[in-house]
Amino acid sequence: MKVLLALNTTWNLVNFRSGLIRAFLEKGWEVVGVAPTDASVVDLEKLGCRHVAINMDGKGTNPAQDVMLQLEYFQLLRRERPDVVLAYTVKPNVYASLAAHLLGIPVINNIAGLGAVFSSQSVLTRLVKVLYRLALSRSSKVFFQNREDLAQFLKEGLVSDKQTGTLPGSGVDVKRFSYSPVSRKEERPFRFLLVARMLWDKGIKEFVDAARIIKQAHLSAEFCLLGFLDVENPRAISRVDVDAWVDEGVVQYLGVSNDVRQEMRNADCIVLPSFYREGTPRSLLEAAAIGRPIITTDNIGCRNVVDEGKNGFLCKVRDANDLAEKMRCMIGLTDSERSLMGEVGRKKIELEYDERIVIEHYLQSISDAVS
Repeated sequence: MKVLLALNTTWNLVNFRSGLIRAFLEKGWEVVGVAPTDASVVDLEKLGCRHVAINMDGKGTNPAQDVMLQLEYFQLLRRERPDVVLAYTVKPNVYASLAAHLLGIPVINNIAGLGAVFSSQSVLTRLVKVLYRLALSRSSKVFFQNREDLAQFLKEGLVSDKQTGTLPGSGVDVKRFSYSPVSRKEERPFRFLLVARMLWDKGIKEFVDAARIIKQAHLSAEFCLLGFLDVENPRAISRVDVDAWVDEGVVQYLGVSNDVRQEMRNADCIVLPSFYREGTPRSLLEAAAIGRPIITTDNIGCRNVVDEGKNGFLCKVRDANDLAEKMRCMIGLTDSERSLMGEVGRKKIELEYDERIVIEHYLQSISDAVS
C-alpha cells in the first residue's frame, strides 16, 4: 500500500499528522508527504515519511499559479501512482483531488475548518465553493471536524451525505500529552497562555485587551503568546504590534516551539478567543489532555472542546470585556476547583478525542476506498 498525504506545509504534516503517518508505517505501508519545503522536512523524514516538494502559495489567488499547481499535482501523482490520496487544507483538497480523480486514484478529504473565506459572500467565496463541489464530487470520503461545517456543505450541495463523516479534530496523542496537574506557588502570578499563529482572527487583540482590563483591576496575572509571527496571511499580526504590546508590559511573547507541552504545563489556563471558523483547535485538545482548564469562544469548532463550567468557560465572540470576566472567574476559583476542571478535560479527551479514534476512521476509510 502506498499512501500519499497532500498538505499546504510540511510543518503541518509533522505537527498534526505524525501519529497517522506512524500508524501507516507500522502496517508496512509506503508513506509520501507532498507539501512545500520548509524547516520541518528533516523531522518528517526522521518519521520515515518520504517528502516530495511542490510549489504552492497557500494563500494566493492568482489563477495562473493555480493552473500550474493543478498541472504539477497531475504530473506528481502520475509519477507516484499511490493507492490512495489523503488531502488536507484548501488547495490540496481542491487541486490534488481533481488531479487524482483524473487518474482514477481514490481520495479521502479532510475539511479542517472553513476559515475566513466562508464568512463572506465574495466572488472568491463563490469560486471556492464551485471548486470544492467539483473536487469533492468523486471522493471516497470527506471528513469534517465539526457538524456545523458538515451541515453547511450539505446544505449548499458541495458534498453528498453518503460520502461524509466527522472526526474529533486531528486527535491527540494522549501518551505524549500526558496528564500533568498544575503545581502552583502562591507567590507567582496566574498565567494565561494563548497558543496560535499570530493572526487577528485568532482573537489576539481581544486577548491583549482583556489582559489590560485584568491588569487595571490589579489582579496578579500574566499573559503569554506562543506561536508563529510573520505569517504569510493578510490577517497576520505584525512584529511591530507584538513588540509594542511587550514593551507596554501587557503580554509576554514566548516565540515559537515545536513542542508546546512544557509551556502548557507552565500555564494555569489556556485561552483561545478565536472568531475564525475553526475545525477543532488542536491547541485546545492538547491543553485539555495535559489537564489545563480552557477559556475559548462560543464559536464553531471551539465550543466542541469545552463543557461550560466543567472543564472551562466559553466567552462571547469578539468581546474583550466578556473574555476578561471569564478570566476573572478562572482566577477566582480555588486550586482544587481548577484541578477538577483539568481532570474533567483530560477524561473528555480520552473518551472523545484520542488520536487512535482518528487513525481507526482513516484505516477503515482507506480499506473501503481501495477495495
